[in-house]
Order: sequence, then C-alpha cells, then structure tokens
Amino acid sequence: MKSLKIKLVASGAGGSVMRLYYRVSVGRDFRLVDTGYRLMAVEWDARGERVVLAGAADAGRRGYLLGVERGLAEGLARWRAVAAELESAGAVADASDAVRAFGAADSALGLVAYGSGLVARLRELGKWRTSESYASSLSCFRRWRGGDVPLAEVDADMMVAFEAHLAARGVCPNSSSYYMRNLRAIYNRAVDGGLVAQRSPFRHVYTGVAKTVKRAVPIGVIRRMRALDLRGDAGMELARDVFLFSFYTRGMSFVDMAFLRVGNLQNGVLSYRRRKTNQQLWIKWERPMADIVNKYREPGREYLLPILSGGGNEWRDYRNASHRVNRCLRRMGEMLGLEMPLTTYVARHSWASIARSSNIAVGTISEALGHDSEATTRIYLASLDASVIDRANSKVLGLL
Repeated sequence: MKSLKIKLVASGAGGSVMRLYYRVSVGRDFRLVDTGYRLMAVEWDARGERVVLAGAADAGRRGYLLGVERGLAEGLARWRAVAAELESAGAVADASDAVRAFGAADSALGLVAYGSGLVARLRELGKWRTSESYASSLSCFRRWRGGDVPLAEVDADMMVAFEAHLAARGVCPNSSSYYMRNLRAIYNRAVDGGLVAQRSPFRHVYTGVAKTVKRAVPIGVIRRMRALDLRGDAGMELARDVFLFSFYTRGMSFVDMAFLRVGNLQNGVLSYRRRKTNQQLWIKWERPMADIVNKYREPGREYLLPILSGGGNEWRDYRNASHRVNRCLRRMGEMLGLEMPLTTYVARHSWASIARSSNIAVGTISEALGHDSEATTRIYLASLDASVIDRANSKVLGLL
C-alpha cells in the first residue's frame, strides 16, 4: 500500500458542512471510507490534514473537536497497522482489497464491544443522552445473549429472536423499538466505518413509535404539587422543585437543567443550548424560576441548580441524580393518586398540553420546546390529553 490519507469532502449547502473520509490508496487506485465525523469548513486544515481547534465557538464545541481529533488519530493507527501487515505479506492488489482486509480484521469485533467504544467516544464529545441510550440498549442485548456477538454474525434472525425475548418479558412495543433503533444506529456506524458489510439485520423488527397513553398532567396537579409540604424530605423537595422548574421553563429537559450554569442567566434572560439538538433557546426569567434558584443558591457554586456536584465525574453525577429524582417523583405521583408514573419528562409534556389547551399555536409551542419541526410537536400533542376532544364531542351531542 503506497499511501493512506484522510481526505475532506464537502457536503451540504455551500460546502459549509464537511464530511471526513479515510482515503485508502494503492498506487492510483483509491477508496473513500466514511469516518462518521462532520465538521464545519473552518474547523479543518486540508493541507495539514488536522482539526483546527481555533475555530471552536465555545467550550462545548472545542470538546467535540478534541474528540474528533482523538478519534481520527485512533482510526489512522488502526488503518496503518492493517496496511503494514498487508504490505509485508504482499496480500493487496488494489484499494478494494485493502478495505476488505481492514473489515475482515475487525469483523471479529463484537457488537457490544464496538458499541461500548462508541459510547465512550460520545461521552467525550458531550453527547451524554445518546451515549446513555446506546449503553442501556447494549446492556439489555448483552444480558439476553449472555455475552457479545461478532458484528459479522448480527443478522435478521438474531434481531427477531431478541424482539421475541423482549415481548416475552412484557416489554412494550415502544420500549422494544427504542432498543432496536439504538442497536441499529450502532450497527450502521460500524457499517459506515467499513467494519462490517450491511446485512440489514433490523428489517423484520419493529422500529416505529406507536401512540402511547398520555404523559401529561393537568394544571390542577401542578398546583397540588406546588402546594405539597415536603420540608421534611430533602430528596422529595428537590425532585418536586426540579419538576416545577422544568414546567416553568417551557419543559426544559433534565439534562439541560442539570448543566445550567450561573453564566446562562444574564440580564433577565436564561439562555442555553439543547444538548439533544444543539439548538439555542432563550427564556425570559420569571419570578417562579427565581424562587427555586434562590432557594438552593450557594456561594461559589457554578451550577444554577444543585443537581451536579461540579467536583468530579459529571456524567456519573447526572445519571445518579436522574435516577434519584425520578424515583422521588414516582413516589410523589402515588401520593397524588396519579395512575401514570410521574417523571421529569411529564413536565415537558404537561407544558405542551396545557399550552395547546390554552389555544397557543402549535408553531409557537414547537419553537418553545426547541423541536426541529411542528411534526414532532404534533406527535407530542397527539398522545397527551384527549379531554379537549371529549368536551367537543359532548358539545356536539348536546345539539341533538
């Protein structure tokens, strides 16, 4: 193999978004293999074949770029190790041979092992929500298999059997679909990286999202929660206040609340970037929000809310706090006589449902929630609260 380079290829409008490929060359023959990384044009030095860290707009983006830099270095090392073996053995005639040889070298890599490495990389890049979803799905799959399975052996029959196993355990279709979609995303990344041939192992399993029971509570329940005297139980009190803060801030997700820093609040406006979509949102600072933040204010603490300690592993703190808060909220829901489990996510759905019942336009609700499109918002609203439709039906029948 005479050369191995990373080549940058522009994609997207105006070439502003760049896609990185490994260029595998043997003489004049070459193949491009997608690295899976995407950068802005100003973040890549094509001549030096390196990431430009000076282009980072903020600390979060710089962390992402550092992760890309590290991932590319690791990928190149693996490619070059395979190239050295091929050259010494004289076993390569063209670039396609080289790519196949690299895939064969990694075909024994297990789905769980590959996925676990991907999870670690996503955490480095600050993609904690995605990494958590992938980790939980891999864990469920590993428990079923009793271990790992080579990527090359993942096929449609295996996934159908896994789906049947989940159904036998009483896992609902949407939860089963959640696991399948995450495993499919991991598998497809391995395909993009040239580690395994695409065999479409998820083509016979359900990967959709069915309409679910409502996940919102009416405004009366919000008022009852606010009126609860929880001063004797610090965990329950914090869980209630986190739920209310999410509702007050238009359904802010738990992960975004956890990472709110003091600097996010400036001149009466709370600004933050959604970790799920990277969308920037601005919220007018209101008295109920201030009351909660002031209640937990401590000199020198960098976070607005007491969710993360700020002294160690932020990912571990976030995950543990999420479990604690949702455990307390489930207890609180039982105290309030709710039939559905109460979680932090219910606050987001509730804000959307109550806003819609107050005749706020779907487009406005969509923008407030930070959704990419109104279609996503309509999916939210479709499964929230049928009481408005029921009242309309009663009004129509009353005309008889």
